[in-house]
Amino acid sequence: MLINCTAYQHGRKLADIPVAAISDYLQRADTFIWVALKDPTAEELAQMKAEFALHELAVEDAHHGHQRPKVEEYENELFAVMHLIEEKDNALEVGEVHVFVGTNYILSVRNRSERGFIDVRRRCEREPKMLAKGAGYVFYALMDAVVDRYFPVIEGLESELEALEERIFTKGAAHSSIRRLYRLKRKVTLLKHAVTPLMEAAGKLHSGRVPEVCANSRHYFRDVYDHLTRLNASLDSIRDTIVTAIQVNLSMVAIDQTEIAKRLAAWAGIFAVATAFAGIWGMNFAHMPELEWQYGYPFGITVIAATSAFLWWRFKKAKWL
Repeated sequence: MLINCTAYQHGRKLADIPVAAISDYLQRADTFIWVALKDPTAEELAQMKAEFALHELAVEDAHHGHQRPKVEEYENELFAVMHLIEEKDNALEVGEVHVFVGTNYILSVRNRSERGFIDVRRRCEREPKMLAKGAGYVFYALMDAVVDRYFPVIEGLESELEALEERIFTKGAAHSSIRRLYRLKRKVTLLKHAVTPLMEAAGKLHSGRVPEVCANSRHYFRDVYDHLTRLNASLDSIRDTIVTAIQVNLSMVAIDQTEIAKRLAAWAGIFAVATAFAGIWGMNFAHMPELEWQYGYPFGITVIAATSAFLWWRFKKAKWL
């Protein structure tokens, strides 16, 4: 679906143009085209390929989707893939935005994501001086917007992790905490898959041999790279904390199981003594004087009770009961 198809000249909006006129406007001096698509069909992508003369491999990647974040260079054209992370029903959903960047055009293709980039377009249009830098600056603005959307997600993960850390030593909460920690770990891994490859790709846009289309904006891409480095460090810290929290919770489970085993062992010891006495006096030998004794039964009960009580007191003192 076509969202926008706009021509700009000297940093100012020239006109909204039909798709069929794109190739004509590309011939004009100091003019660049900014087109935005959402969940396009194969026919729409084929039309864009014809108008912009896009590389067929890049178009194929945009059509099939499910790509790793990357930046690829095709002669005078850049093709970038970025993941769009959105939180919905306490789960993270992953969309993609594929960006084709040429000398005088930029085409963004958004898939499986509801939140668009109309705010980026408005911000760029409010700054004609920056927009006059052309497609390279718009590419930076799109990448910066994608990266900025990661921060609230990571802040939410940090808040969730802090809440789980507060429950670590709550009795009986270890099993549920471990399940929630594993769900949180999956979210961190998903974000890690979005951030780390994009950080590597952004590094190519500000240092070394920078693609010509991004040369005027290399300092802005360095800022994006710095943000991604911070995000990556935060994700590493969260992941390490989650691993530690899982280990602590597993230790708490082991401690709880040990406490249960100690209680069972203590009661087993108490009943074992009673069973031993009853077993001795129940052997029915012909000559067992205490069996004939008038006070033999109450004496035996007293011995069993006293011994059991003594063992109970010792186990209680040792905090086994």
